[in-house]
Amino acid sequence: MHKDIKEILFADTEIQARVAEIGAALTDEYSEAAARGEEVILLSVLRGAAIFMADLARATEIPLEMDYMALSSYGRGTTSSGEVKIVKDLTSDIQGKHVVVVEDILDSGLTLQFLINYLQQRDPASIEVITLLRKRAKAQADIKCAHIGFECPDEFIVGYGLDYAERYRNLPYIGILKPEVYE
Repeated sequence: MHKDIKEILFADTEIQARVAEIGAALTDEYSEAAARGEEVILLSVLRGAAIFMADLARATEIPLEMDYMALSSYGRGTTSSGEVKIVKDLTSDIQGKHVVVVEDILDSGLTLQFLINYLQQRDPASIEVITLLRKRAKAQADIKCAHIGFECPDEFIVGYGLDYAERYRNLPYIGILKPEVYE
């Protein structure tokens, strides 16, 4: 365990097992659409969800496209500023496609709500959200998730793509960062 981690919440084996379950569920949900020639696109919110989406894509057994957006509401802080900025937009046309938003963590939900509203303007066939983690936060936007990897405490979480100041993304597990690191 890394010296800055207070506690490991989810080991790499737990994460991979859950990703495989979600991938199998996506395969079941979209196999008929794919058979009809309808396109499915996984959309990762960079940078945190990139590792999760890569593993999820490999666990999903239907043809799919992958695209990325970068949004910012945190900067280098530990809480959302509430103001969302598009840092990198989609490169794909999503009109008429089934869009599966792959998110690393649902915290306040403000960024995700912004993204869903933004994507709806581009006339996709459907939008669904998958999040690796959902925090048990006090105030959270009402976001319906098709799949949630894990519920987690309202702590500062890092690893498996999640960061603090661009560090700890490469940890193979998900853990709680020691408060003295970011206070």
